Amino acid sequence: MRPVRWLGGAVLVGAGAAVGLILHLWAARRQMMALAVVLASLYPAIPTVLGLAVLHERATRTQVIGLVGSAVAVVLPALG
Repeated sequence: MRPVRWLGGAVLVGAGAAVGLILHLWAARRQMMALAVVLASLYPAIPTVLGLAVLHERATRTQVIGLVGSAVAVVLPALG
């Protein structure tokens, strides 16, 4: 049996997944797929950021370069 305190985290993760799916479907219906695809491509950054924030892991040089590159890639279409 899992500890009861994990229940809150599981509910939070499920709610986050549901909100993400709803927003993706909304973007598809509003024909904003360019934005949705760019943001969905950032999925690998989420576990890295969570590991840094929650588990207090140390980022490798490669991870930092990837996170900075992802941030730049999100901003560039807005500038053009």
